[in-house]
Amino acid sequence: MTAALSVAIPTYRRDQVLIDTVRDLLALDPPPAEILVLDQTPEHASEVTAALLAWDTVGHIRWLRLPEPSIPRAMNQGLLAARHEVVLFLDDDIRPEPGLSAAHLATHRDSGAALVAGRVIQPWQEGRDFSLDTGFHFASPHPAWVDEFIGCNFSVRRDVALQLGGFDENFVKVAYRFEAEFAHRLRRAGHRIHYQPAACIHHLKVITGGTRSFGEHLTTFKPDHAVGAYYYTLRTWNGGASLGALLGRPLRAVMTSHHLRRPWWIPVTLIAELRGLIQALRLHRRGPCVLRHPSCS
Repeated sequence: MTAALSVAIPTYRRDQVLIDTVRDLLALDPPPAEILVLDQTPEHASEVTAALLAWDTVGHIRWLRLPEPSIPRAMNQGLLAARHEVVLFLDDDIRPEPGLSAAHLATHRDSGAALVAGRVIQPWQEGRDFSLDTGFHFASPHPAWVDEFIGCNFSVRRDVALQLGGFDENFVKVAYRFEAEFAHRLRRAGHRIHYQPAACIHHLKVITGGTRSFGEHLTTFKPDHAVGAYYYTLRTWNGGASLGALLGRPLRAVMTSHHLRRPWWIPVTLIAELRGLIQALRLHRRGPCVLRHPSCS
């Protein structure tokens, strides 16, 4: 296993927090061998552009400008551009703990896993003691073999990811469940996922930019949040269980405390769900949009 990895950061409409994230990664000892900033932002604040350009000029990062927002497409570009055997994908609003890169690499080396899921501490989990927890969650301090991962902190063997065609670009807008679909393909190909808590980040969940640019899923007619869930179900169809998930999602979408307190939003959400299902059916009929697939040329 190589002693270095590529860090890939898809980013969209993030300014100062992106700079803070990159600065924290560069301050690691040692810093990552390569940092790819996969930038889908049309225009940054001038000081952010200046900082990114300066880092790119001296080789601290590789600043790749992409023409339109798409999480899986940006990640596929990261896979294609990476120069190292392991690619670590991180969100653009995180704080890394010191051993992040080393823990990812050591876990690949020692476990033989094709994908390593790192620990993600969300803002509401800061300071909590999870040492006595018996059930698995992605802030757990206990290593485990798992079936899925969170997209804001995971590393994957580049050759395996490319053999699988990378990430499915049919997961549009919010790209909900794109990680689960990739994990499904990974496991079907005979590979495994290992959760390593020593590979830890603190997720800041900045309220602007990123997937938050597509609005609040509880109060929109748009299908941006729903389409991925339906597309995932269609892509991983498993008979009756999948049919139940497909038919039951609209009901689950309106059975929230938000809708109970504000029932006038129920028709809005149901319209968004119907539009999401229709779009997902069209995408599924076209076929997966993965690297080197005819439907994604």
